[in-house]
Amino acid sequence: MKLTVTLPNHSYDLTIEKGLLSSIGEWAETLWNPQKIVVITDKNVEKLYGEKVLESLNASHFEATLIAVEPGEQSKSLMVAATLYDYLAEQGLTRSDGVIALGGGVVGDLAGFVASTYMRGLHFLQVPTTLLAQVDSSIGGKTAVNTSKAKNLVGTFAQPDGVLIDPLTLNTLEKRRVREGIAEIIKSAAIADKQLWNRLEELANEKDLLTHSEDIIAACCRIKRKVVEEDELDNGVRLLLNFGHTIGHALENTAGYGVLTHGEGVALGMSKINQVAEEKGQTKSGTTEELNQMIQKFNLPITTDHWKEDEIFEALTHDKKTRGGNINIILLEEIGTAKIVKIPIEEMKEYIN
Repeated sequence: MKLTVTLPNHSYDLTIEKGLLSSIGEWAETLWNPQKIVVITDKNVEKLYGEKVLESLNASHFEATLIAVEPGEQSKSLMVAATLYDYLAEQGLTRSDGVIALGGGVVGDLAGFVASTYMRGLHFLQVPTTLLAQVDSSIGGKTAVNTSKAKNLVGTFAQPDGVLIDPLTLNTLEKRRVREGIAEIIKSAAIADKQLWNRLEELANEKDLLTHSEDIIAACCRIKRKVVEEDELDNGVRLLLNFGHTIGHALENTAGYGVLTHGEGVALGMSKINQVAEEKGQTKSGTTEELNQMIQKFNLPITTDHWKEDEIFEALTHDKKTRGGNINIILLEEIGTAKIVKIPIEEMKEYIN
């Protein structure tokens, strides 16, 4: 299955197919001339797929090498990026060479950031191996690293030349990582697709969702494609994709990166902001209960011991959605429809108390 992301300056395909990873070299040949390639991955993914990917790329007349970082959010840093720049230089990469991001959201963000800034920009491909990356972070061209102040504080907009999505890679994910992606699926359905929401209601559990992974991934990719095509640089409608993320990112930061997964932070953020919005009459009555039932059905949290209001608010002041003294928050009107609301940053205290 192919979906094309059509943008003014750069269009590319998302290719979704079980088993496609084993022929990654042939896929890359359709997009790139023979060249040097550095595959950036993490050590967990390297053990699973590193050798297979390098063999396929080299068999397709590329000169491919691989570097693996430590798994986890801690690797999304300027220090790790600097190590990767040095590796690219040691391999002699020039602006006619490319980078492949092979892994989850951390690897995709980090490798995309490195590719888009090394020599002012190499071309790159996204090969997401987690559900979170397949339904969200590998699509749309956002790249970033974290700092001690905030998640994704330093980054670029850089579109890949293509995205290869092989749902069979999900079979090697631990349950917590599957749930991390399900949080983004719930978000996508909640903000934009009541039909997808209804489909999720019909599923029994995570295992059932993975059985239908191709269709569900494609539905999420269509949502992401639509908003990216309308708002590539995240100044308008694309902000809707941040439902739950404002509080979620702050929670990830204040709990310490890696303590809460991104999906757990998003689930907590969606539940909390919707609860307060419903109390304020900004969201249809009963929406929070419906949302919470869906979150809990897939074993994601709606409460946490890591809730520290002062620290969360401090982290929120560094959020990229902050403009001057205001911040854009995303609220549900009802399941399937969302809106962007600009509020004074001080008012965020009401949504986290």
